Amino acid sequence: MDAGSSSPPPPLRIVIFPWLAFGHLLPYLELAQRLASRGHHVSFVSTPGNVARFPPLRAAVDLVALPLPHVDGLPDGAESTNTVPHDKMGLLFAAFDGLAAPFAEFLAAACADDRRRPDWVILDCFHHWAAAAGGEHKVPLAMLLPTAAAMAETPAAGVVPRYELERKAQFHIDHGGGMSISQRFAFVFERCAIAAMRSCDEWEPEFFPHVAARLRKHLVVPLGLLPPPPSPSVAAGDDAMMMRWLDVQPPGSVLYVALGSEVPLPVAQVHELAHGLELAGTRFLWALRKPSDVVVSDAGDILPPGFHERTHTQWGFITMGWAPQISILGHAAVGAFLTHCGQSSIIEGLLFGRPLIMLPMFGDQGPNARLMEGKKVGLQVTRDEDDGSFDRHGVASAIRAVMLEEETRGVFVGNAMKMQRIAADKELHERCVDEFVQQLRSHTANGTE
Repeated sequence: MDAGSSSPPPPLRIVIFPWLAFGHLLPYLELAQRLASRGHHVSFVSTPGNVARFPPLRAAVDLVALPLPHVDGLPDGAESTNTVPHDKMGLLFAAFDGLAAPFAEFLAAACADDRRRPDWVILDCFHHWAAAAGGEHKVPLAMLLPTAAAMAETPAAGVVPRYELERKAQFHIDHGGGMSISQRFAFVFERCAIAAMRSCDEWEPEFFPHVAARLRKHLVVPLGLLPPPPSPSVAAGDDAMMMRWLDVQPPGSVLYVALGSEVPLPVAQVHELAHGLELAGTRFLWALRKPSDVVVSDAGDILPPGFHERTHTQWGFITMGWAPQISILGHAAVGAFLTHCGQSSIIEGLLFGRPLIMLPMFGDQGPNARLMEGKKVGLQVTRDEDDGSFDRHGVASAIRAVMLEEETRGVFVGNAMKMQRIAADKELHERCVDEFVQQLRSHTANGTE
């Protein structure tokens, strides 16, 4: 048979298993769908509660729901980080580690059948027992790093604020299962043949080319940004009311405020943020999370006295429920995004060219904010060096510079539009996924484990 008539390689069989946080689950699910759309067989492992919350799938992905074991003290139905209070995260780790035996059984059954045997298991950072199961069955492992390459950099002295350094110390504390987060990461990372990062040279030319050396890994593959697909139209309920409110606002006049779901602000900081919005005098749409230190039923219970009445619907809209972030950011009325700087939120904001006002909270958010501030797509809110707190004047100053002051806004908008061209480059991101598949095939063909 001549080379021109050779058959295409068979599809890969891939198991993907993310950590129980939607900032991990959704990018992994986007990767799963992109792999499945190329004809590969993908099994995506999570828990029933998380699977039930996934958006409709665009491709044939096999969703494997492993029931999360009961742990005393963990709230009923709490299966992801955004449904678990921050002080109970150790209980979520304990429940998560209880998935070790069910996952080992799932993988053993798949490996016992040559027609189902996985070619790869793609893991998150914390699954040391899943990495051990893959090694036992001689299934090669890959790690998906849903962070930017900036996370691997060692900044110069004085660049990282004291409060961020103290929060990073939490990575070295055992939160359950006898291993710290850093130990879990190291265990998995050392056993993976490939590390794939949700970034690329175009997004981080200053960092990505050096990330393999920084991580001491032979192969770190750029996955691209895995930008989310367009959101379906919002048809009913509070979300429809929110979008109708946006429809009557002038173009570029609204600041969208959303600080993620995992680390709610204490009520005193909610008040400072509210006062800062009022001082700045710009329209806003605020997806407000329940504060970490109070029990409340609606936004009026936690905002400064009179704030809700003075601002709601006239020049502000506040929701305490889930907000359709992609639809909001894509709306012509939105002129900037006040964000906690999770990787997904940054990508989603810049996908629409929205300049950023940045309030990073933990994890990779500080490095993300410094990366974006260096690209002059926005400003960080001034914080207290010791405890990370902020005040209304710092909030108002950052908002005015990004939203209202023509000279600085022009710079931030121009640079955000440059980043939009990268975030919205479908060909670039599809090429990154294709190259990732080629690396998987290359390792499989060479018998690399």
